[in-house]
Amino acid sequence: MTILLAIIGIAIFAVGLLISIAWHELGHLSTAKLFGIRVPQYMVGFGPTIWSRHKGETEYGIKAIPAGGYIRMIGMFPPGQDGRIEARSTSPFRGMIEDARSAAYEELRPGDETRLFYTREPWKRVIVMFAGPFMNLILAVAIFLGVSMTFGQAMQTTEVAGVPKCVIAQSEKRETCAKTDPVSPAYAAGMRTGDRIVAFNGERVDDWGTLSDRIRETTGPATVTVERGGEELVLHATLAKNLVGKKDENGRSVPGYVTAGYLGFASKTEIAPLTFGQSVEAMGDTFENGVHAVVALPSKVPDLWNAAFGDGERKADSPVGVVGAARISGEVMNLDVPSENIVATLLMVLATFNLSLFLFNMLPLLPLDGGHIAGALWESLRRKVAKVFRRPDPGPFDVAKLMPVAYVVAGVFICFTLLVLVADIVNPVKIT
Repeated sequence: MTILLAIIGIAIFAVGLLISIAWHELGHLSTAKLFGIRVPQYMVGFGPTIWSRHKGETEYGIKAIPAGGYIRMIGMFPPGQDGRIEARSTSPFRGMIEDARSAAYEELRPGDETRLFYTREPWKRVIVMFAGPFMNLILAVAIFLGVSMTFGQAMQTTEVAGVPKCVIAQSEKRETCAKTDPVSPAYAAGMRTGDRIVAFNGERVDDWGTLSDRIRETTGPATVTVERGGEELVLHATLAKNLVGKKDENGRSVPGYVTAGYLGFASKTEIAPLTFGQSVEAMGDTFENGVHAVVALPSKVPDLWNAAFGDGERKADSPVGVVGAARISGEVMNLDVPSENIVATLLMVLATFNLSLFLFNMLPLLPLDGGHIAGALWESLRRKVAKVFRRPDPGPFDVAKLMPVAYVVAGVFICFTLLVLVADIVNPVKIT
């Protein structure tokens, strides 16, 4: 049953992946057709075509490898300076440019001269290229808000889930008390599992974040008011200093430890729906974390290499690829939790994947969508500058000239993808 559930989880992720890719390309397709650009192909996947059908002037199909997708637009790049689109050169870099230019004019038909991508105004090209990633962002936001407002998110509460007998530095990652460990302040004060803390040092608290901050700021004698059996009791504790997990300014756990006040109890975690405002705020935090994760990708390479080819630990915040996400989905299906938890977690995996697609594709590098957006914006800027200074119109910006750089970028991405793939196979990220 374990293997069967894992296969089902992987299959669910694969379907979600195909939907996300198709949704992304639909954004490109719909806006390209809106602006009169001819689109010969709309494909989900790469490699051999396993199904296709022509509708109107576009071939719609599914390919064998569900690792991406594309639409093919006529005239992605302008002709060369000589007006020809198939000039040849012995220079390898020049050859790359000319190959890209020739590919942009494949299947050119009479009448297509007015339906070329590069002839559209820069703002229209920006919309066409942005529409794909934007569709992924829409899907990510819709799933995230839907799950947060219906199922909810796990949140720590002020209810006591357990009281350890001794003080153990969290960096030691052990649960058994040693004879030399001091007694936990909460245990010494008589705190019990099931107590709900309602006040600290006489000030009312109703959320974990506020309570945690006040505890960390306090050492020495303190009063803790708990609700037990319908009555409120005041406990007297002497808080100690301890090495505890680090938090950022938003109260989120981050790697590292700090010395702070320590009461010594485990808080209970509950899943509760969020309001629309709370969901938007949480989505904003997730988006911010995603941006930081994309920026930090180069710094993750050494750890990935050690995890893939050495004995390094695969960290929880390590990048994962399609294989890793599929394995996580299979692992989710085997969790011993209610079915609604599993559904919510799988949906959040899909939302995270779509958010990553949006952020990654917005990088201003060819061959990503962000590279074409940057090219169109640069063309618009230099045309406006030329108009201000009454200079001749410089014409379309030839993005094809950047193809040698695009091949280098693509090569780097492929190497990084292969590194993540190996790490996902030999040393995967696990959620249990």
